[in-house]
Amino acid sequence: MKKRLLFKASILAGFLILSSSVQSADLNKRQSELKAIQAQINQQQSSLKDSSRQREKLISLLKRDEQAISSAAQKVNLTQASLSQVNSKLSELDVEKIQLDKRRTTQQKTLSKQLSSAYLAGNHDYSKMMLNQQNPATVERMLAYYQYLNNARIAAITNLKSTIEQLDTVKTQQVEEQQKLNALIIEQKQQAEQLNKEQSQRQQTLAQIQRTLTSKGAELEQMQIEEASLKRLIEQALLAAKDNPQMDGLAKKRGQLNWPTKGHLASKFGSRRSGQIRWKGVVIAAPEGRNITAVAPGTVIYADWLRGFGMVMVVDHGEGYMSLYGHAQALLIQPGETVQKGESIALVGSSGGQTESGLYFEIRHKGQAVNPAKYCR
Repeated sequence: MKKRLLFKASILAGFLILSSSVQSADLNKRQSELKAIQAQINQQQSSLKDSSRQREKLISLLKRDEQAISSAAQKVNLTQASLSQVNSKLSELDVEKIQLDKRRTTQQKTLSKQLSSAYLAGNHDYSKMMLNQQNPATVERMLAYYQYLNNARIAAITNLKSTIEQLDTVKTQQVEEQQKLNALIIEQKQQAEQLNKEQSQRQQTLAQIQRTLTSKGAELEQMQIEEASLKRLIEQALLAAKDNPQMDGLAKKRGQLNWPTKGHLASKFGSRRSGQIRWKGVVIAAPEGRNITAVAPGTVIYADWLRGFGMVMVVDHGEGYMSLYGHAQALLIQPGETVQKGESIALVGSSGGQTESGLYFEIRHKGQAVNPAKYCR
């Protein structure tokens, strides 16, 4: 009996020892798995931080790229304006040259006829006319007539000389303007090459940024940051607007304003952008380099690069109204300058990390976004 009890006790003890050993091994296994999961989490967090830092560096690089593009595009725009002026001047000089050539031909014919008449009339010696004992009145009339003809010839010669001098001046101006034109063409070519170089660099930066936005969450976070940046800008603009003289605002111009550029609405006011984020303005799809005009008179209170919106201009119209123009290729007006309705203020672009060219356009009243379609035709 005692032997049986001892046997059972030993079996139970062995089972307990084995069970304890199995539990300990299982616990170690779970702890090991937990450590592996924790290591993966830490690695993911570290990767996210690295990705975020990399994205911030790339956005700073994008800013520099797009500012360089803006500078190059401004130079191209100014050169194009200069080319137009030079071509216009050359056209004016061509017209003037044609008119002077016609005048010279007419004057040469007139002088030729006068000289022919004088030759056919023969040489008249005034002393012989006096000694011929002709009627004094007749002699006086003849002298007056010949004096008139002589004055007419002198005037014709003087006019012809003046016309030839003017013609020479025009020809010299034409040569000078043509030289300017040739220099501007070379300059424009160099500027275009620089612009292409900057745009190529931007494309590389943009591709790298897109690789860091691999998830919808990261993209949404980026948009939220951009919206916060825009909110801060509007707040700063409102403070700046308080220092400006009062203007008429836009309340009386509802439905009368022209759109700032020609194109079609790619995104409407209030439409969904991503998640709960909605458009507070409109996106007008338009080709790069097209003119952007001010919708109403005002004062430029901001003209610089803004995260997510690229090259941005804000115009204060008074009475708490302001218009905002984003994704521009280049800004043509500096802060503090006044603009008139329809004046070119920027060029359409794709700055702010956009893949398609267009204009982001907002109208705000006392900081609140309003539908631009209610103000523009």
